[in-house]
Amino acid sequence: MENYDYTNKTMLAPMVRVGTLPLRLMALEYGADLVYTPEVVDKGIVGAERVVNEDNGTIDYNVKGVSVFRTHPSEKDRLVFQIGSANADLALEAALTVAQDVSTIDLNCGCPKRFSVHGGMGAALMEEPEKLCGILRKLVQHSGLPVTCKIRIFEDREKTLNLVRMIEATGIKALAVHCRYRDERPREPGHWDRFQEIVEAVKIPVIANGDVMEYGDIARVQKLSGQWGTKLSQGLLETLSI
Repeated sequence: MENYDYTNKTMLAPMVRVGTLPLRLMALEYGADLVYTPEVVDKGIVGAERVVNEDNGTIDYNVKGVSVFRTHPSEKDRLVFQIGSANADLALEAALTVAQDVSTIDLNCGCPKRFSVHGGMGAALMEEPEKLCGILRKLVQHSGLPVTCKIRIFEDREKTLNLVRMIEATGIKALAVHCRYRDERPREPGHWDRFQEIVEAVKIPVIANGDVMEYGDIARVQKLSGQWGTKLSQGLLETLSI
């Protein structure tokens, strides 16, 4: 994955409670190029016991006997592990815990849910760019894996562009952008008129995230992103073969 080509790739986006192993394997069977785990908070995986499940061939990460992450060797080369974190040391420890079973580490800097932002994670990191970039640098320099991250956008255009340039400078391999403000929800239209300027502001791949509900939307969004990748989420829940 060190030199992964994101051109025209389709990906199963991280989805809380839904993006577990069965859905990821089905998405791969239907042609997804990459699949993301649901966000796993750093403290939730650090210290987990890695167990090879001989009965079903899975690899389970257990905490006090309860599986907090399950994967299968068949998805390893296309599996992106998304971490929720507000602490560089914990983020790295979480990444190293699962490093042998995933291809890429992704830092969630876009989740607007109260649980994430209340803990300084997700979209809250966008308001602390030095902390955000410090976590990314730590992961890039010490995890031994390619690192990516996902953000939302600010209403202020220049503030958004400054942030994406700072993020690029950390050495990540790709950036996913959800073109909504922090408090906007899927029922509100995304600001896709802002996407092209973000693509042009950096040299790394910029992955489009959100508003892909049917097959025809993929080409539309990839055109906006200059043929970089597209993450699919809600649309897949209705039609996985999208």
